[in-house]
Amino acid sequence: MRRSLLIAIAAAALAPASTYAQGEAPKLAFPVACQIGRTCEVQHYVDRDPGLGAKDYRCSHRTYDGHSGIDIRLLDMAAQKRGVDVLAAAPGRVARLRDGEPDVSVRTTGVGAVANKECGNGVVIDHGGGWETQYCHLARGSVRVKQGDMVQAGTPIGRVGLSGQTEFPHVHVTVRHDGKTVDPFAPAAGPGVCAAQGAMWTPQAAAALAYKAGVILNSGFAGAPVSDEIIEAGAVPRPDATSAALVAYMRVIEPDKGDELEIVLQGPDGGTLAAQRLAPLDRDKAQYFAMVGKKRPPSGWPRGRYVAELKVWRSGKAVMRKRIETTL
Repeated sequence: MRRSLLIAIAAAALAPASTYAQGEAPKLAFPVACQIGRTCEVQHYVDRDPGLGAKDYRCSHRTYDGHSGIDIRLLDMAAQKRGVDVLAAAPGRVARLRDGEPDVSVRTTGVGAVANKECGNGVVIDHGGGWETQYCHLARGSVRVKQGDMVQAGTPIGRVGLSGQTEFPHVHVTVRHDGKTVDPFAPAAGPGVCAAQGAMWTPQAAAALAYKAGVILNSGFAGAPVSDEIIEAGAVPRPDATSAALVAYMRVIEPDKGDELEIVLQGPDGGTLAAQRLAPLDRDKAQYFAMVGKKRPPSGWPRGRYVAELKVWRSGKAVMRKRIETTL
């Protein structure tokens, strides 16, 4: 279930930093030491719908009701455990912070366990002029700054975690001006405007954060059936010539209601070994998983290159596609 993230941190604010003049918006650098499309992806954007619905700045549905920031997620928990830095997006002073909350999915603890601490471990940076950024769900014990510290854009302030009200490893970044949430992709856009308007990102960050209709987050081959849990743990069994099966899989984030996930697995001769196109989704999903496979033939796996074509169909068009290969 997509849940609204409350982001209050109970701590006293310091006097505003003087980095930016009143009303002058900071330029925001990319706030995570990862690469979009390779080691991380945007999961959710700011909800710009003032009512009970949910729309991102492109008037699409890569958000949920009341979502107040940008969620940048890692590919799996294995990456989170290795450690990925969260970076200050702009110069400023550390105004508030919290550390010490455990890294555990809210699916395990329940929402009540994080009441009034939905942000988990977090940092708020005051950029002056009424502007501040907040970084939530940091890993326990990873916060590297203290209240009053001055930071520059790119300064490591903690690491991506699973603290607070979250079900996957990510950092939730909120931008506020005079206490009000601002969408950094469209700070000047009015209701119903479906395009970036005066985006606050640096050119480099804007290029990295180019909008996608959805994302194939994980994909690959396995020597046995896999699950969400196996993928999260980074424990997918690699296939080889002796594997009892050959499986192709993908995990998609933010598919829409009606989307169809398709996987076609081909052998070295170009013939189709297995194929599946799932029924249209009954509702929007935060993420969805599909796989297809074939048992090892009695004569063993033929040597050569195996290919899988991964597609997500929307209204008759392949809006996401990826080709993966492995050699046995």
